[in-house]
Amino acid sequence: MKEAMLYERLSDGRVRCTLCAHRCLIADGKRGVCQVRENRGGTLYTLVYGRTIAQHVDPIEKKPLHHFYPGSTAYSIATVGCNFRCQWCQNWEISQMVRERHLIMGEPASPEQIVRAAQRTGCRSIAYTYTEPTVFFEYTYDTARLAHEAGIANVYVTNGYMTEEMLETLHPYLDGANVDLKAFRDETYRKYVGARLQPVLESLKKMKELDIWVEVTTLVIPGLNDDPAELRDTARFVAQELGPETPWHISRFFPAYR
Repeated sequence: MKEAMLYERLSDGRVRCTLCAHRCLIADGKRGVCQVRENRGGTLYTLVYGRTIAQHVDPIEKKPLHHFYPGSTAYSIATVGCNFRCQWCQNWEISQMVRERHLIMGEPASPEQIVRAAQRTGCRSIAYTYTEPTVFFEYTYDTARLAHEAGIANVYVTNGYMTEEMLETLHPYLDGANVDLKAFRDETYRKYVGARLQPVLESLKKMKELDIWVEVTTLVIPGLNDDPAELRDTARFVAQELGPETPWHISRFFPAYR
């Protein structure tokens, strides 16, 4: 357990988390939407720092990032937890573990150990992936700083629901990101994800502004986000707001979770 970054202390022992766009107001003894940040006596703590639920060496193209050191490998890590509850989550066993099983599990691994593992396996980058890296921000931040000192790049595979404050803090050490743009309709985000569309679009534009390499992925779900007009709106946003050089990956749907 480690004190969290990016929060404000309020009256009556409450805190306001400013890490993601939920901006949770958390009473003493309670947790935020992500279920891995807890207010204890007016101090916000991250419950997953240094606790990896997954460590793998992956091709960078699996992220998918197709124009970021192509042909290289990424040392991929995750903790449990997510600030979304996507009905089709493909990694729900670990992303939703805290909600579904009320467990916080993981093998101890310090930032120094992660960087050494990336060096030992010849990885060009470290990818914070599988679950939502924003919710284990402090862990990624400390690891990313050490990785940069060692000449290793850092990438997020993310839902894009972070705050501007978070991106401003992390961007000196964040080199690339693949952002899931799950739909281009706010009602879809509200009904199936438990979030809103606009903060994701703002994060994408902010990443481009901060000169982070961005690629976008949309999982096309029949009957939910596959309307041709919606897909055209997504393509128009990527091309016009992010730039025609921005790759847009279209993923095939396979039923998962709920």
